[in-house]
Amino acid sequence: MIYRTSLLIIVLLSCFSLNAQSSKEQAKLILDAVSNQIRSYENISLSFKYALVNTEENIQQTTKGSLLIRGNKYRINILGMTRIYDGKKLYTISPEDEEVTISKEDLESENTISPADMLRFYESGYDYELDIVQNVMGKPIQYIKLIPIDNKNEINYVLLGIDKKKKHIHNLIEVGANSTKTTLTIESFNTSQILDITQFTFDPTVYKDYYINELD
Repeated sequence: MIYRTSLLIIVLLSCFSLNAQSSKEQAKLILDAVSNQIRSYENISLSFKYALVNTEENIQQTTKGSLLIRGNKYRINILGMTRIYDGKKLYTISPEDEEVTISKEDLESENTISPADMLRFYESGYDYELDIVQNVMGKPIQYIKLIPIDNKNEINYVLLGIDKKKKHIHNLIEVGANSTKTTLTIESFNTSQILDITQFTFDPTVYKDYYINELD
């Protein structure tokens, strides 16, 4: 009797292990497919909605923005500011303050996922597993739960919604350790368009009346 019970426990544990492994493998296959699809585009132009909620601090903020990506360069407009990354330096332009801040981009120092990084953040630093599937306007969205490998990360976990048919990211939901929930939802997604490459360069003559704050 003891032998049969032990054998049953071993079988159940083996099944659980296989299911967990299968969930992770399936999640990786989906993430790899999305990553390969995104890398296949010459450029990407998208608009998004950004929502931040912190119930403890009674903070609720919603805004919209746009993002252009070409290789490792990008241009993002959000909260009245423009950020241009030309592949070497990051230029943050604030018309309200009439100031331009120039710095080196350091993604590893970020404690949260920026809109500019929303299409690639998951490629390293996270463990993952399949989560629920939701029907969004007739489209099946597969969610994948990503948990930071670094336990000192201020992000508890991220739910990444994938449109499996198009192999595109639909949205991401970031839950922080400080009870902050950030949601980024892609509203439009266009690829391989004819873009003016000067949009990815900073022209100082346009901002000659601005204060230039060069950090690096």
